[in-house]
Amino acid sequence: MKSLRFKPTCDSLSAGARPWMSAIPFLPHHQTQSINALKSSKSYSTRGLSSTGLKCTKHPFYSSLCQPTPAFLGVPNGRTSYSTVATKEPTIHPVFEDVTGTWQYIVSDPSTQSAAIIDPVLDYNPVTQAITTDSANALLSLVKEKGYKIERILETHAHADHLTAASYLQKQLFQIQGYKPPIGIGKRIEQVQTLFGQRYGIQSEEYKTVFDKLFEDDESFQIGNLTAKAIHLPGHTPDHLGYQIGDNVFCGDSLFHADIGTARCDFPGGDAKDLFQSSRKLLALDDHVKIWPGHDYPPEGRDSPVPWMSVADHRKQNKHVGDVVSEKEFVSLRTERDAKLNAPRLLHQSLQVNIRAGQLPRPMSSGYRMLHLPLKLNGLEW
Repeated sequence: MKSLRFKPTCDSLSAGARPWMSAIPFLPHHQTQSINALKSSKSYSTRGLSSTGLKCTKHPFYSSLCQPTPAFLGVPNGRTSYSTVATKEPTIHPVFEDVTGTWQYIVSDPSTQSAAIIDPVLDYNPVTQAITTDSANALLSLVKEKGYKIERILETHAHADHLTAASYLQKQLFQIQGYKPPIGIGKRIEQVQTLFGQRYGIQSEEYKTVFDKLFEDDESFQIGNLTAKAIHLPGHTPDHLGYQIGDNVFCGDSLFHADIGTARCDFPGGDAKDLFQSSRKLLALDDHVKIWPGHDYPPEGRDSPVPWMSVADHRKQNKHVGDVVSEKEFVSLRTERDAKLNAPRLLHQSLQVNIRAGQLPRPMSSGYRMLHLPLKLNGLEW
């Protein structure tokens, strides 16, 4: 069954003067069903990647994750699984959130069933202002199904195109497993929090110390018996991290699928030269290492999102940072492309929630939880 999907664009904040601000109520609403929930009974297939390029393959559902060779396994509700036999390699569940085009990941240690969740999505309807948790609850259902214990929730950066479910999941997991997994992000998040806290008039006590772990560059940490490493990958944002776990890098908004190229760089603190150098850092890894992106926006001619490509295939095929592209060429094309992009649909809501690590805004005396949105006056003034 073909997955229904909006085709969003990969966006970020455009430069400009501080606009007029308006406030909207931000009220969690758990009765509204999301698109993902409506699709829960539908099957889903992915595209697999061969060593020579794309190969479209449909898979039935398999109850067992472990296969003799690495394999994609089609599962319901847009979820797929990837695993290897070697105990030094993780079992990986890429879960695609259709509305914002976001890849979420559950990464587990097969020897201990310990796991981490990377870049989870909180559902938000900008028309009704309703918050729902269907996407996050689907992750919890998968965790329960596989018997995982979540040790960490990892954010690659402060996203500008979707709201994070990190704090919601942390609370739910504490109730389920009796242990509150720390929320981790790169140490430079503090400068991003300060910038947008001031821009949106958020009191500092609402975003200071909301993240439990601030990773140093190249810091190693454990997920069960697996050793992981935080890699600084600036360019899209200054705080951006990737997470290397075994022969896999979860690169967030740096490299995308080869037919898309890379993430935009016009976010405050973003820099095309930095992103080129980050891409070169990734593509200097061994050819067989798998790059798992934070988003996918399948262009015309590709029907389904693809969760990973190898370093070798990126070097051969990536339209922005393949081996034949110079830094000068990349900076030129990325700058020209960014100048034509609109701001993301959930830009302001995302940033205000994400610098809080997904915690809700504090209620006002009226009981409302508020987010601020800038008005576009187009030169009008009175």
